[in-house]
Amino acid sequence: MAVIWWLAPHPFLILPLAFLPIAAWLALHNAIWICMGFILFSFFRIHEAFPALYSLKIPQLLALGTLAVAAWHTLITKKITPFWNSHLTGFAIFFCCVTLGLLFATNRGEAMAAWTGNFVKIAVMVLIITWLPKCKRDFAICNWSILITGSVIALVALNNKINGIGLVEGTRVTIGRNIGSMLGDPNDLALVLLFPTSFALALFFSTSPKRFPKFIALCGYILIVSAIIATQSRGGLLGIMAVSGVFAWQKVKNKVLLISMAVILGGLLLALAGISDRASGGAQESGIDASAMGRIYAWQAAWNMALSNPFSGVGLNNFYVNYYFYSPHWDGKNHAVHSTWLGVLAETGFVGFIAFATMVIRLLVNNILQVKVINQLLRAANDTSIIAPAYVVSAQATLAGVVGVMVSGTFLTQGFTWPIYILFALSIAVTTNLKPILQKIAPQPDSNRAE
Repeated sequence: MAVIWWLAPHPFLILPLAFLPIAAWLALHNAIWICMGFILFSFFRIHEAFPALYSLKIPQLLALGTLAVAAWHTLITKKITPFWNSHLTGFAIFFCCVTLGLLFATNRGEAMAAWTGNFVKIAVMVLIITWLPKCKRDFAICNWSILITGSVIALVALNNKINGIGLVEGTRVTIGRNIGSMLGDPNDLALVLLFPTSFALALFFSTSPKRFPKFIALCGYILIVSAIIATQSRGGLLGIMAVSGVFAWQKVKNKVLLISMAVILGGLLLALAGISDRASGGAQESGIDASAMGRIYAWQAAWNMALSNPFSGVGLNNFYVNYYFYSPHWDGKNHAVHSTWLGVLAETGFVGFIAFATMVIRLLVNNILQVKVINQLLRAANDTSIIAPAYVVSAQATLAGVVGVMVSGTFLTQGFTWPIYILFALSIAVTTNLKPILQKIAPQPDSNRAE
């Protein structure tokens, strides 16, 4: 520092170096913050919602920090202990299917760009999120950071709706459409906002006796749902009903009453969203509306792609560029697939689809069993403090989130985006951390009866 100051005595050159050791110390002792920062910026596109941050390259800096911190704690301090299980094997198989499909992609440049620019980052972060959380504080940070960031993005969306900024078809809200943001598509924005919904409800129904955090969670849920309604996305509305339905199923004993309420609330959501006022898919279009027919044509194209390339598909992120060659209807432009399941089928073939579906279904079963065991132990002990609320919140949120992804995936394209993989990694992390706790508090069999 002295040499630099001697050669160039300017405070703007020396001050960053002076604070660098402090920043490095903070990063090494707060690895979960660096990791979550990268995830939140990459998934919620905070730098696109607030364009003033765009030129700072924050996601790239957080990515380097995350990798450096993870490597330090894995190789030097040994605070991160890598492990492997059958769920990670399932993810590895799917990752290999996607990677091998790059060799047979119809547009290799597009596939490689998507793989290096997004999917390989997701794969690395799956391992880091799985191995990094070690205590209830880490899970609490994950839960609250996802909710708070989702609420901030919801506020930006509602502000755009009120002020008529970036509206699509005159009524559907977007964020950053003028700068080409991923949030510039109403369906993608609904997908991003749907992710924190399960965490909001899980925090609201938390076993913690504190009321103020529950009030904040409720406010976040209302904000996020309002923003999803403003996108007028049918997939987003289905996701809200699915996520909310998971918690309602556990809380409401009368299932007939629950189903009746679900039908009524579903109709109310459609009315509030103003789906009938949409320029596409609204009430002014007779018969099967243009939006629905566009999806049907896209789904037919996806099926045709899978039939033509059953083992490898057309390649990662290649559906759009191949739409013209496989769709039964051409209206002058290519379209997105608007389906998670058929998108994976088209781009990875039947082999990749089976690997993906198996991974998601096993994840769902694991989450259901985990939440069931937690609820049984809490009821048997009649003491909600035996399991830290942060663990319970993460378990409940990942279950509801996976159900929401599976349902909304019928209309939203999220096979190669962050949500399902963050839920996947968090679920494994929760299972790993809860296993010794559950074994410790689970009632032991009577030795005399066993004999």
